[in-house]
Amino acid sequence: MGAASLLTWGLLSSVLAWTTYSWVCLLQNYLAARKLGIPIRVLPISHGNPFWMIVDKTIVRLVRRLPFGDSSFTRYNWRGWEVDDKCRSHLEMGDVYMQVTPGKNWLYLCNPESLLDVFRRRSSFPRPLEIYELLNIFGPNLSTVEGHQWKKQRKITASCFNESTNEVVWTESLALAADMIQSWSSKSSVRTTADDIRTLSLHVLSKAGFGKSYKFQSHDDSTASASPAANYKESLKTVLDNCVLIMALGTKFLAKPWLPQKLRKVHEACVAFQKHMTTVYEEERRAFAEGRASDRNLLSSLIRASNEEARRSSESKGTPASAGLTEAEIYGNMFVFNFAGHDTTAHTLMFAIAFLAANPSIQDWLCEELQQVLGNRKLEEWDYYSDFARLKRCNAVLMETVRLYTPSRSPPDTMVIPSYAALHTHPRFWGPDPLVWRPSRWIDRDGLVEELVTPQRGTFIPWSEGERSCPGKKFSQVEFVATMAVLFRYWRVVPEPMKGETSDSARMRLLNLIETDSAQVLLLQMLHPERAPLSWAKR
Repeated sequence: MGAASLLTWGLLSSVLAWTTYSWVCLLQNYLAARKLGIPIRVLPISHGNPFWMIVDKTIVRLVRRLPFGDSSFTRYNWRGWEVDDKCRSHLEMGDVYMQVTPGKNWLYLCNPESLLDVFRRRSSFPRPLEIYELLNIFGPNLSTVEGHQWKKQRKITASCFNESTNEVVWTESLALAADMIQSWSSKSSVRTTADDIRTLSLHVLSKAGFGKSYKFQSHDDSTASASPAANYKESLKTVLDNCVLIMALGTKFLAKPWLPQKLRKVHEACVAFQKHMTTVYEEERRAFAEGRASDRNLLSSLIRASNEEARRSSESKGTPASAGLTEAEIYGNMFVFNFAGHDTTAHTLMFAIAFLAANPSIQDWLCEELQQVLGNRKLEEWDYYSDFARLKRCNAVLMETVRLYTPSRSPPDTMVIPSYAALHTHPRFWGPDPLVWRPSRWIDRDGLVEELVTPQRGTFIPWSEGERSCPGKKFSQVEFVATMAVLFRYWRVVPEPMKGETSDSARMRLLNLIETDSAQVLLLQMLHPERAPLSWAKR
């Protein structure tokens, strides 16, 4: 037998062995799932299979063309199926059902009481850390540890997200949004909305996270990108733009000198980003030891909170200084803060602006509140402590947007999955129009006073719930509300009509684009927002 034949036989044998193993695992998982007596859907390929995650949508699209293409396989076995499915599966099968795969069984829950119990009993439902290990790019962090380590990290990191940080977020968001609307309003048509919003979000993180402030520059007006090692901003931008690649390949592999120049630049950015964090870490450590004050941002606050926790533990219990965070844990958490806070807020802002452009009456409703709360005061007179809490309609726009388009995902052989899309669109919780974007559903009016509606616990969980809730929740709310206030206080936005379109048909086209062109990439996002250019005009 020749070498080619041996190679072919070896490949066929490997494929056959893998297929046999997968089907045996699928059968075992199916038999275990049947014992629960709940509805089951069987999928032949695991959700988390790395190769499948690359080709899933292409193969599912091809299978759908076949006579038997409409099946559980094509309905559920691709990334982002929940966005299309919404609450349909739970309406068909009830509050709980299971997807059986060769790897794990996935239990989907759409019952508020049961989910709250899951959130409360964190130790009984540990997260599958093997899924989150990819986030250990710069060190262990809140997303990749459990038990005592998680409690320690949660306590220290949560203390950094405070009102002082929120005030910085408010001030920086106002300034950047003012520059952004000045840029947009100077053009007859804007196709760079998504890119410009990501720039705003990056700059807010730069200031609040690292104390670095940058002037807004539109994607249209920017020149060729500087080297990722040129400054902190460029290194962070490159890291965030390529975080999936970094997580998949790892920084050690990206250091290989024979890799293409693009990959070498990604590694260069990782090195520069860590070098910046190390510089700040050493300076903050010296300032803490000498009792000196320093610029308060998330990184400096994290270092100080860690040092103070270590000192308190050492003085009160005689425990070693390891009660604080290690240098690697500080770097790891700073990466996760940026990773979690960048695209989530940016995508939500993009969805909200698109929805508002398609709904001029809601823009007027929003502006009415902005005029009442902010009046004709200059931007520098807008105060976080007195104004933010009064902008309830701005917050309602945020809540309604993340209800329908939650930019996050949740993930042992059985994994309990909160059905975010189903919970947020189930008519039992949201009335007869759960798929309609209607921010006014969040406002309860009692005479002249408006209050934000508090939904039933467990039915609205875009920032998770309980101990696992996102520590940066208010950070994102403040950034969103401040940006909305600047954009819609004096301005209105409309979709630019195409040739032969009326204003009404242009708005319908934009709503259709939101519905049909949104999908899960890393997060849920509009795939081609540039296909619906927007025009801004003064009120």
